[in-house]
Amino acid sequence: MPPAITRSTPERLSRPQQVAEAIKSWVMANGWGPGDRLPSETDLIARFGMAKGTIREAIRILEAQGLVKSRTGPGGGVFVHRVSEERATALLGNYFYFQHLTIDDVYQIRAVLEPELAAALAGKLTETQLRALEEVMTGYSEPARTPEEERVQHLASLRFHAMLAEMSGNPLLRFLIRFIANMLADITVSRKLYAQPNRELWESGLDYQSRLLAALRAGDAPLARQILADHMHNAHRLMRVQETVLTQRFLPEGEII
Repeated sequence: MPPAITRSTPERLSRPQQVAEAIKSWVMANGWGPGDRLPSETDLIARFGMAKGTIREAIRILEAQGLVKSRTGPGGGVFVHRVSEERATALLGNYFYFQHLTIDDVYQIRAVLEPELAAALAGKLTETQLRALEEVMTGYSEPARTPEEERVQHLASLRFHAMLAEMSGNPLLRFLIRFIANMLADITVSRKLYAQPNRELWESGLDYQSRLLAALRAGDAPLARQILADHMHNAHRLMRVQETVLTQRFLPEGEII
C-alpha cells in the first residue's frame, strides 16, 4: 500500500505537494529505481484517493524536481528518473544566487572538507588517476601573461580539485566539494578576480598540488591532509588579497594580510 495522505499535513504543503511527497516515499518503499515505470494515472487516482487534476499536478511537481520523466507514445508513461549532478548543481546554485557568498564563506568549507578527502585517497588512487591529475596541471604549468590566461588557469586549477573529489567513493563528499569548486569558479569569474595575474597564487598553488600528488602516490595520509590544509589556508589568504586589491576594498581594521 502507498503511504497515506495525512489530512493534518501543515498548510504550507498543497494537496498536490502532499501527493508528490507520498509518491516519492512509495517509490522508495518499493525499491524502484531510474527507468522503472510508475502505475497508470487511473491506478494512482485509485491508490491515493485523489482527483485526476491533483494527481497530474503532483506528477508535474515531480517532473520539475527531476525525479520522474514522462514519455508519450507506445511504451510511454511516467518513469522514475535520476537527477543528474549538473541539474542538482544548477538548482542549488540558484538558491545561492542572491546569498552574496564571499571568499571567506567558500574557504571555510573547503578548509574542512578537502584535507579529509586527500587523506582518504592517499595510497588508493591508481596510476591512471594520478596521471590524469598531472595532466590537468599541465594547463597551468607556466605563469599567466594576460588576464584571460589567468582566468583559464584558475578554472583549470579548480578542475584539479573537482577531479580529486570525483575519485572519492563518498557521493556526498564528492558532490559537496565539486559544488563548492563550481561556486568559487563563479565568484572568480563574476567578480573578475583574474583581472590581474597573481604570480604568487599560481606558484604556490602548483607547488602544493605537486607535493600533494607525491603524498597521494606514496600513501602518506597525514602528509596529504597537512599539505591540502596548508594549501587551503594559503589560497584563502591570497584570494582575499586579490579580491581586496581588485575591488579596492579594505580588510577589517588591524587585520594583517
